[in-house]
Amino acid sequence: MKVVNLKQAILQAWKERWTDYQWAINMKKFFPKGATWDILNLAEALLEQAMIGPSPNPLILSYLKYAISSQMVSYSSVLTAISKFDDFSRDLCVQALLDVMDMFCDRLSCHGKAEECIGLCRALLSALHWLLRCTAASAERLQEGLEASTSATGEKQLALCLRCLEKTLSSTKNRALLHIAKLEEASSWTAIEHSILKLGEILANLSNPQLRSQAEQCSTLIRSIPTMLSVHSEQLHKTGFPTVHALVLLEGTMNLTGEMQPLVEQLMMVKRMQHIPTPLFVLEIWKACFVGLIESPEGTQELKWTAFTYLKIPQVLVKLKKYSHGDKDFTEDVNCAFEFLLKLTPLLDKADQRCNCDCTNFLLQECNKQGLLSEANFANLVAKRTADRDPQLKSSENANIQPNPGLILRAEPTVTNILKTMDADHSKSPEGLLGVLGHMLSGKSLDLLLAAAAATGKLKSFARKFINLNEFTTHGSGESTKTASVRALLFDISFLMLCHVAQTYGSEVILSESSTGEEVPFFETWMQTCMPEEGKILNPDHPCFRPDSTKVESLVALLNNSSEMKLVQMKWHEACLSISAAILEILNAWENGVLAFESIQKITDNIKGKVCSLAVCAVAWLVAHVRMLGLDEREKSLQMIRQLAGPLYSENTLQFYNERVVIMNSILEHMCADVLQQTATQIKFPSTGVDTMPYWNLLPPKRPIKEVLTDIFAKVLEKGWVDSRSIHILDTLLHMGGVYWFCNNLIKELLKETRKEHTLRAVELLYSIFCLDMQQVTLVLLGHILPGLLTDSSKWHSLMDPPGTALAKLAVWCALSSYSSHKGQASSRQKKRHREDIEDYISLFPVEDMQPSKLMRLLSSNEDDANILSSPTDRSMNSSLSASQLHTVNMRDPLNRVLANLFLLISSILGSRTAGPHTQFVQWFMEECVDCLEQDSRGSILQFMPFTTVSELVKVSAMSSPKVVLAITDLSLPLGRQVAAKAIAAL
Repeated sequence: MKVVNLKQAILQAWKERWTDYQWAINMKKFFPKGATWDILNLAEALLEQAMIGPSPNPLILSYLKYAISSQMVSYSSVLTAISKFDDFSRDLCVQALLDVMDMFCDRLSCHGKAEECIGLCRALLSALHWLLRCTAASAERLQEGLEASTSATGEKQLALCLRCLEKTLSSTKNRALLHIAKLEEASSWTAIEHSILKLGEILANLSNPQLRSQAEQCSTLIRSIPTMLSVHSEQLHKTGFPTVHALVLLEGTMNLTGEMQPLVEQLMMVKRMQHIPTPLFVLEIWKACFVGLIESPEGTQELKWTAFTYLKIPQVLVKLKKYSHGDKDFTEDVNCAFEFLLKLTPLLDKADQRCNCDCTNFLLQECNKQGLLSEANFANLVAKRTADRDPQLKSSENANIQPNPGLILRAEPTVTNILKTMDADHSKSPEGLLGVLGHMLSGKSLDLLLAAAAATGKLKSFARKFINLNEFTTHGSGESTKTASVRALLFDISFLMLCHVAQTYGSEVILSESSTGEEVPFFETWMQTCMPEEGKILNPDHPCFRPDSTKVESLVALLNNSSEMKLVQMKWHEACLSISAAILEILNAWENGVLAFESIQKITDNIKGKVCSLAVCAVAWLVAHVRMLGLDEREKSLQMIRQLAGPLYSENTLQFYNERVVIMNSILEHMCADVLQQTATQIKFPSTGVDTMPYWNLLPPKRPIKEVLTDIFAKVLEKGWVDSRSIHILDTLLHMGGVYWFCNNLIKELLKETRKEHTLRAVELLYSIFCLDMQQVTLVLLGHILPGLLTDSSKWHSLMDPPGTALAKLAVWCALSSYSSHKGQASSRQKKRHREDIEDYISLFPVEDMQPSKLMRLLSSNEDDANILSSPTDRSMNSSLSASQLHTVNMRDPLNRVLANLFLLISSILGSRTAGPHTQFVQWFMEECVDCLEQDSRGSILQFMPFTTVSELVKVSAMSSPKVVLAITDLSLPLGRQVAAKAIAAL
């Protein structure tokens, strides 16, 4: 008999009562090869015929089951066919369909094209919706059923529905496929959410608790599908987190003026990457603050730390609170962190002893004020600390010394008031303004106010106001002697303050983002061209030191002939710019015997007698000049610096002279430090009893820097945390050795570690050390060091576990941190360092994929089968196609180039025929990427991974899980979803 269509063939089989395998054989005869059964809609045709009567046709159902078992029909076509049935009143038909689904719902797979795999995702979504509707219909009928027999049947059917739902949803693979389907069809997912709500309402009145709890479990599983990637377990077995500790110490010691947001983001990044519970995270921040208070050197550093702890960190926590899911939870976490902190009584007592007050109390008050603690918790914590505190501390507190925390908290509103005062018109009441500034100079007021301004982000506007004041005082016309002296003082105080700010907090604070066309203020010009700074070499013959000769001559005459400096009509900025040339004239005259030492003394007394800024400008030039002289030529220049550094004992000085001299000496000491060390000279600056440069010159003399680096790292590792002195030594070494040297040697130290707990601690510490210049270190680590290790088989042994796992973790942490922050600006402490030329990375990794990169040539030369690890020229373009190209990421950016090439290298290692420790390393690297990922992988480093890598990765047993596939593919792209669906469906 010639069969016309599928329906006729099925009917003939039923009439002649063929067995299932006979049916299959005959079907293949009737329908020759060519069209697949799915195209002919076999599953749908069978179901349609089987469900014609009130009860299903068992023979035709057996054909369907045979077709499923022998893979004649795909799972997606069966699921789609089932989800089209909507007459839920036919119990036997529904039960038969549930029975068919039960056959395969927990072992779905598809080995076809990507489109077919996406089809399976969509079909599963439809089937889930059908199951939910079916469950709801069964539950409704159960509620309406009055007779006992109906009730029993209804319960049985509901149980069957829930069993099938549970079986489908308990498979992670199915949930992953549904996750993809949800992104493919948002409207269908909305329908499912509505069905869950409806089902919840119906089942709320259900008398059977077992069925109700089963339904709740299914609803929870469905709701967890959208967020199935963001579930990470927190580390509960650890109590110390050295990375957080070191990061806080680094910021407090070196970057008080830094913006708050980058710090908050970096801390959150560490919290996420290391899965730190919030209370322990906050506790670690407080611990670092207290350690900083205890170990900070006396003087400016001590005040900076106090400002950081009491003004900046509470604000950081307020910002962290926004990242937390609920305000109440966060205040509870902060309370919990303080509870833990109060148990560290020796630490708190030592801080109290150092600061001469109850530090914790001040901190609790500040947190309470910022809304980080509830009133009840605040009172409870204060009472606890008072009870635990060492009673001797109270009696030994010196009532005459005001504690720094109290002073800093009072200084903050004062800063705001001073800023308002400085906004007023200077010409109206210069004397009143002078009184305010004079008050600022006394004792440690200036450093207190600057620290408070720095910690609250007001230092830049503070500096701007002083630059404007300084600019205002450069000219005087038609003035009396009194007005002239006030103007001279205002010029001098503002100049000294600005120098002090630049030396203490970095010259970036002073510089304005001036728009083109605007005149650059005098102080900015002078600071950029004439002021010596660490790492800045000045040319004493530069035109900036050679102003108009007539002005120089008149200044020399004024200094040499008059008994003291004139003030009226004096253009101070011109005097400051001319003093360098004047000093050169005077030096030459002294060296040639034209002037005697007594004349030199008189001249230097004149220079520093009225305004100290002239002495600062003179020494600035002398420092540059001394560097250029031979050993035997330096004596007179150094003697002149000595003369300028000592104070003048005279009755005829201007107001606030002693206070100004203290600041001047501190400025001169900073300026001369480098040159005095290089010329092995000593100059005794008048002492204030405090080390003004505590972190300067920390390297031991005559020791190779590599030894110093390995030694300091070993000490830090043994101790388990980084202290501020070590941070400064490491920063100096990074400056001296350069980024590659620094990073390479520290990685070598990491790879020497063989104990697991040591390697993990080393990674935590290294990450925080690398934060000294994370961007540059990451470029070197991912662009040079890792490719070198992965492509050189003689180094593969060093990648064994545990150091290999540790290096993979460190590489991922650095990559994630740099990638998330490189859109922002480099912090001020990183701007000073030489930036690597972008061209270095362009030659290493060419933009056009058609050019073979050095890295890929390296690979191909190291591999027996060169075709597998060859340059991109030999590989089809689509093998290196990644999500980043579809997102049109800027590939001229060095970090993007380095990441893209690292993932190309990873891809080629996975596709290579040679396995070894380097393959294992790639697996650890990818596992760490997955472990650190957030919910949305778009914009993460994994977008640089070629799509083809996914299918290679799932061949590695440890990576063959649906969650891993979801995590490593960019699901925001249709192509990403297809790649993920294909990989998951084949698992």
